[in-house]
Amino acid sequence: MASDKTRGQRKAMSLYRKFALAALGAGLLASPALAEPKRDADRAFDAARQGRAMPLPSIERRVMPFMGGADYLGPEFNGDTYRLKFVKDGRVIWVDVDAATGRIKGKSRP
Repeated sequence: MASDKTRGQRKAMSLYRKFALAALGAGLLASPALAEPKRDADRAFDAARQGRAMPLPSIERRVMPFMGGADYLGPEFNGDTYRLKFVKDGRVIWVDVDAATGRIKGKSRP
């Protein structure tokens, strides 16, 4: 009779271990510390949604007329500044734009 009780306890412990490992695995998968850091595009979208920055298409429309035909390569975002990258005649041009107002803060020389 004692062996049936021991067998039942072992089975319960085995089941408990499986549930504990599953819970631990689920916790690790859902852990924010293991999540990928936000990309520039995600941070820019969040800032625009919260009203801290203008949407990127609006910024791009404001800057393009001042770029004299340079090819637009893409943006970076660092919280309060969009940095737009252009290339003209083989030279890279960076344009820093205030994210909240759309005002050009600075431009590298080609």
